Amino acid sequence: MSAEFFCIGLSHKTAPVGVREKLAVPDEQQVEVLKRLESTGEVMVVSTCNRMELFGASADERAREAVLEAIASLGGAEAVRHVYEHHGDAALVHLFRVAASLDSMVVGEPQILGQVKEAFELAHKTGTVKGELIRACQAAFSSAKRVRAETGVGRAATSMASAAVELAAKVFGQLAQRPVLLVGAGEMSELVARHLLTAGATQIAITNRTQAHAQQLAELVGATTRPWESLAEHLVWADLVVCSVATPQPLFTRAGVGTALKGRKHRPLFMVDLAVPRAVEPTVAQLSNVYSYDVDDIQRVVAENAAARAAEAAKAEVIVTEEVARFLRARAVREGVPVLAQLRQRAEQIVRSEVEKTLTHMGDELSDKQKKSIEAMAHAIVNKLLHQPTAKLRALSTEDDKALAGAAAELFGLPLGETAGEEH
Repeated sequence: MSAEFFCIGLSHKTAPVGVREKLAVPDEQQVEVLKRLESTGEVMVVSTCNRMELFGASADERAREAVLEAIASLGGAEAVRHVYEHHGDAALVHLFRVAASLDSMVVGEPQILGQVKEAFELAHKTGTVKGELIRACQAAFSSAKRVRAETGVGRAATSMASAAVELAAKVFGQLAQRPVLLVGAGEMSELVARHLLTAGATQIAITNRTQAHAQQLAELVGATTRPWESLAEHLVWADLVVCSVATPQPLFTRAGVGTALKGRKHRPLFMVDLAVPRAVEPTVAQLSNVYSYDVDDIQRVVAENAAARAAEAAKAEVIVTEEVARFLRARAVREGVPVLAQLRQRAEQIVRSEVEKTLTHMGDELSDKQKKSIEAMAHAIVNKLLHQPTAKLRALSTEDDKALAGAAAELFGLPLGETAGEEH
């Protein structure tokens, strides 16, 4: 019996943070888990703040129970109750989707690919990934790169903090030499600071009613602090001001900002007000050389970007489906099962033909997102229908029993004695 791929784990979709944090284990513990499972086959651990998954390839019937025991040893019985499982082709599809950030809390976020690569490197160093999982991971990484290159799934900001920084970058071009003032020292200011650092900002100052809180955040993100009492004077220094402090009365009035503009010598001032009630008086936006946005403006940007990401995600799903099919065809050829490779090739030809007919018939009634969704659904149906025949043919190939392979070839009208070529 040949090795079957599997994924057993939990994520933000199935488990609350209280369960996930117990499984956010350091590398040393991951190595212990890997070594404990090494005897059952190939395995690697992907552990992030939003997921803890064990990917593997095994012909050992004990593998599943061993993995569940490992999860229970880290997170207790409660963790096991939140576990999901993918086996065979479904596990491959999940690996490819995770690497492409299609299963992330924020679809398209770039960190997950690096995290999966780090998990792979750790397992490779430990010696628990070999032929099957190495090839699968390399194919998943290539697929993720193709998703990045051919879609815009990771380019649009989908949070208030990231959208605010995105707008600032559009106004100024780059933020490296722009002084930034964060008004407030709460969670939102921290998120904005981190996005600013990613965008290249180097001059960040924080002001807050409680100086100790400002100092604490400044140390966390490598910023400086400025006194709350001199708030109006800071407008002469800062090019970008982000407010996240709700106050009964606006902190920045039209008159006050107008006075600060006299000392700016025509330098543009960008103000983002993420507070409710608003900290920046609405009429400030009427001043020359001032770009002022409130929370509703930023929310509209987030909504537009979320819609754009959804359309790009549909394109990415099609790419992932194509790359999984490519990998499975190559695997069938490697294992000497030409019927399996031909069957998948024939199925994909039918998918392409029928999808094209359907889309042509629908004309211009469908959006690009809907068209991509139809294409992805057709590929997914084929993958699920072929999962059992694929597993059976692959298992029989190792037993030198070609009778079923011959019957499958005759049943599906495939040419006998030929091998489908591997795609590159």
